[in-house]
Amino acid sequence: MKTPSLLIIYTGGTIGMVIDPSSGALQPYTFDDIYKLMPVLHNFDYTLQFVSFDPLIDSSNVTPSFWVKLATVIEENYDKYDGFVVLHGTDTMSYSASMLSFMLENLDKPVIFTGSQLPMGVVRTDGRDNFINAIEIAAAQKDGLPVVPEVAIYFENKLMRGNRTSKFNAENFNAFLSGNYPPLAEVGVHIRYNTEMILKPGNYNLKINKELDNSVIILKLFPGIAEVVVKNALNITGLKGVILETYGAGNAPTDSWFIDALTQAIDKGIIIYNVTQCKGGAVDMGKYETSMLLSLIGVVGGSDITTESAIAKMMYLLGQGYTGSELKKFLQLSLRGELTV
Repeated sequence: MKTPSLLIIYTGGTIGMVIDPSSGALQPYTFDDIYKLMPVLHNFDYTLQFVSFDPLIDSSNVTPSFWVKLATVIEENYDKYDGFVVLHGTDTMSYSASMLSFMLENLDKPVIFTGSQLPMGVVRTDGRDNFINAIEIAAAQKDGLPVVPEVAIYFENKLMRGNRTSKFNAENFNAFLSGNYPPLAEVGVHIRYNTEMILKPGNYNLKINKELDNSVIILKLFPGIAEVVVKNALNITGLKGVILETYGAGNAPTDSWFIDALTQAIDKGIIIYNVTQCKGGAVDMGKYETSMLLSLIGVVGGSDITTESAIAKMMYLLGQGYTGSELKKFLQLSLRGELTV
């Protein structure tokens, strides 16, 4: 039986930081001596190769060009490895995992994101367990096929579909939430895969979608939001799409100025995508009177998609050239398991 081979891609982030013995300061680790830092890796019967971004970036600096670079690394090495582990800062990991799920069309190999809340060089780091378990999951095969052929995030004993996650805690090791979709796997004494919830491999050759259009905004509603704020946001030059973060099941103010502002934007061809602010539950436009008007004027319902996935999906679809009714149709379809239809 062939030994699984994995490419570990270090993009930056807390997990790759170690303590400089001379200064005591944290500094990025090159992974050249990873087997000295983590001799337990010798116990894996896997072939592990490492590549680091240059320069490494803090995940707060993630941009569409970063996503294209990451997708390109996977594309160039796709036929050489059985799976990929992406080490990434936690702050925007859900955005990156969501975007890569759309960019990597017909994926049939694991792309597992992980990171840590404490640096690898700190004694109590959560990075070691996250790293080791992500490797084991990325290498897992059954009957010669990968067990998890999709983009996922492994963090604190759970494997979650990447485009279903949100970072919800900046302090606890349990930093990520998948509020509307069960874990793909749970790790304890054994790794227990929720096989029925895992996507099946793509039926065609991998296609990398590198055209992204970031002519979008997120407009989060709050009580007392000013008319001038909404109108100015919706009149940004070149704006093509709006992720409208509404209350509860997709509810929003019924003030005439608000509905008129949305209507004018829609009439100009701007797509408005209704996504709930809640970490669990779904948009159900028309359930309450406060969402009925949104449906009537042409706002697109986002079901239970996360904000992170919604913004990634909008950039991806706009980048593919979709507009109007075709764009609305795809926003409401599950393309990579990102929403429930």
